Formats: sequence, structure tokens, C-alpha cells
Amino acid sequence: MPEGMEEYMVHRVMQRVDVVLDKRLREAIATVVQEQTRSVLPRLREEVESVVRQAVYEAVADELASGERAPTKG
Repeated sequence: MPEGMEEYMVHRVMQRVDVVLDKRLREAIATVVQEQTRSVLPRLREEVESVVRQAVYEAVADELASGERAPTKG
């Protein structure tokens, strides 16, 4: 093998490995994130529904309370 050829080959192989690893790791991470998102989604929906329901309840209660204090026209 000519001088420097081994180092050149190692460098080229490492470049190829880097490209392949980058692609495969991105795919693997995307798959895991997608699976985790699917498993969390039902619980997240419940939490959002609860927060919205509570916000509406409080807004209606505040509105009713302020309506009781408002002067009546007549």
C-alpha cells in the first residue's frame, strides 16, 4: 500500500460512516419521538380539556358575579 494510503482510506471510511450514522440516527430518533408523541397524546388531550373547562368555568363564574353587582337599568 502506498504511503499515506492507509490514512486516506481511514479518513474516507470515517466520512462514509458519519453520513450513514447521521441518517440512521435521525430516522431512529424520529421514530422514537413519533411513538412517544402517540402515547402521550391521549393524556395531553385530557389535560387540555381540563384546563379549557376550568378556564370557561371560572370566566362564567366571574361574569355571573359581576352581573350580580352591576346596577340595573330601569
